[in-house]
Amino acid sequence: MKKFDSKSCEEIMTTVYKPIEFMVDGLIAKGLYILAGAPKIGKSWLSLDICLSIAKGEKVLGRGTKCGTALYLCLEDSFERIQKRLYELTDEPTNRLHFVIMSDLIGNGLEEQISDFKSDHDDLKIVFIDTLQKIRESTENCYGSDYKEISVLKSLADKLEIVIVLVHHTRKCYDSDPFNMISGSTGLSGCVDGSMVLVETKRGSRTAKLYCVGRDIENAEINLQFDVDLKKWIVTDEPAAPKSNDNIFLAAVYLFIKLKIHFEGSATELIEQLKSISDEEFHSNRVTRELVQNGYTLKKYGIDFQYKRVHGGRKIILHYNCERDGSDSKNGSGVTVTKQLAEVL
Repeated sequence: MKKFDSKSCEEIMTTVYKPIEFMVDGLIAKGLYILAGAPKIGKSWLSLDICLSIAKGEKVLGRGTKCGTALYLCLEDSFERIQKRLYELTDEPTNRLHFVIMSDLIGNGLEEQISDFKSDHDDLKIVFIDTLQKIRESTENCYGSDYKEISVLKSLADKLEIVIVLVHHTRKCYDSDPFNMISGSTGLSGCVDGSMVLVETKRGSRTAKLYCVGRDIENAEINLQFDVDLKKWIVTDEPAAPKSNDNIFLAAVYLFIKLKIHFEGSATELIEQLKSISDEEFHSNRVTRELVQNGYTLKKYGIDFQYKRVHGGRKIILHYNCERDGSDSKNGSGVTVTKQLAEVL
């Protein structure tokens, strides 16, 4: 019998993990997603727009994207129809966007086909499969069957560190919870990392709402209008005020360790040292969390961070290596600092 591969609470809370990578800012992170909607509502136009935007590194739905290769399995289309749609969206081809009109099924070759494509295109970011039903062998719609079948693609997305989006249909019956309208059992939405449901305000109105929910994203309801000239879904909501990138604590740590080079001590002792850099009030119970959750970013700027248990408690260790400092701004921190900290430089 194989034993559990467990981690202690302390180990998890003191380990620096790589931050979640979004392919579409705040909307689509690495993992498995469902994009569902009624037939002919415009799911394929939205899918193509997302793929093309990622391939070109352009914004989509008003959000930034992670530039890289995109693969679109258009399993209900022909290359002639794809060409027509592409010319509706752009007249500038990109070699980062690829199309497939035939594929194997889940559990019968599809995973190997996607893995092989990833081997040939190392910068693969996202795979759209349009539609889910075209790659399914099972006709059962029970929870266990749906979950088991889709979990194969969930594992593949995690293994390859990419996004896989399954384009799917909604039921005809309206539900006040749009995610209950996804065709099939709740095993589908239970397995995926996120679900997006496109619901038209009134059939044929070309106005809709995109409902989004997921493990790594905030729940969102995005109002859209389909532009018949651009052949794109356009966000009609007032743009939300951008979240501040200011992290005064990290900026202060950077400025401090760049001068000090090495620090070992408690959270309280670090805060005391930071008083020479900033007049901001920092709280000792938040110091470790900020360092651990931003440890991967700190490495990019030449800062090694450790949090070790020693006799009498735990100790924070910071060390600066200027040769590994990848900053390109005046202060070199890679973060926005307050005017007060900027004046220190």
